Amino acid sequence: MPSKIGAHMSIAGGCDKAVLAAQRFGFTAVQLFTKNNNQWRAPELTPAHVDTFRNALADAGLVDPVAHNSYLINLASPDDALWQKSIDAMVVEVERCHLLGIKDLVAHPGAHMGRGEDEGLSRIAAGLDQVHQRTKACDVVIDLETTAGQGSCLGHRFEHLGRILELVAEPERLGICVDTCHVFAAGYSLATQEEYDGTMGELDRCAGLHRVRVWHLNDSLRELGSRVDRHTGIGRGCLGVEPFRFVLNDSRFQNVPMIMETPKGIEDGEELDAINFRTLRGLIVPASAPKGRRRGRRLSDSK
Repeated sequence: MPSKIGAHMSIAGGCDKAVLAAQRFGFTAVQLFTKNNNQWRAPELTPAHVDTFRNALADAGLVDPVAHNSYLINLASPDDALWQKSIDAMVVEVERCHLLGIKDLVAHPGAHMGRGEDEGLSRIAAGLDQVHQRTKACDVVIDLETTAGQGSCLGHRFEHLGRILELVAEPERLGICVDTCHVFAAGYSLATQEEYDGTMGELDRCAGLHRVRVWHLNDSLRELGSRVDRHTGIGRGCLGVEPFRFVLNDSRFQNVPMIMETPKGIEDGEELDAINFRTLRGLIVPASAPKGRRRGRRLSDSK
């Protein structure tokens, strides 16, 4: 069974507030922005900010926290000014994660804005090379997230991720974040055990399952292959609960953080995060049950 399940939590009031909120729900994982995700500027992380965050993690017993980068960043942009601004912003994101002790930074690959997939993927790889060159002292892995494929966004085909890994100079510094809503919207079925296995086999062929360092667990409001990114609660959308059962009980991902990015709110007096968390836990097969497939290694285990 997975040992790390949680959700993306707000940092209003400080990064440590995301940890405290996760602790309140009993989560064993957490994802957060390290700054306002809709602004380029980032306030300085003082030693006091860093200490407060790290102490909150220790008090909560949370390991392997995950960060998500700003939505403004587009490493595939054909506009040189925006491309360079995105690179500079990614450097800041990596440096902030390093200071906070966060080793996984989830990032959307980028959108080619009409210039075509090949050029967009090349721009992403070149941008990542610059980021890596400028953050050599940072022990942070950038996890490329699978996308739904809206507009000109790249990453909705597993081949896109494989191509970026081929093009970058330091592929060992990259991982993968698999989003259930996104892969489903992109056209990869997870409905049955056979289809789930087939999708995982395709990801393994294109990029390697050993690179999967984070899962995003989200149901989809839209149908298979819609290429529309609309999250909803676990079991409340077109995916249903079975795909989450397959993921949660896949021993290859036992130690991989699994993060809900489902809608927040209150239903019948209970917070939706608590409801979705309970649904996920109810899908986990007890450890005494027959063992599933052998767990693959995380990227850090294969170095």
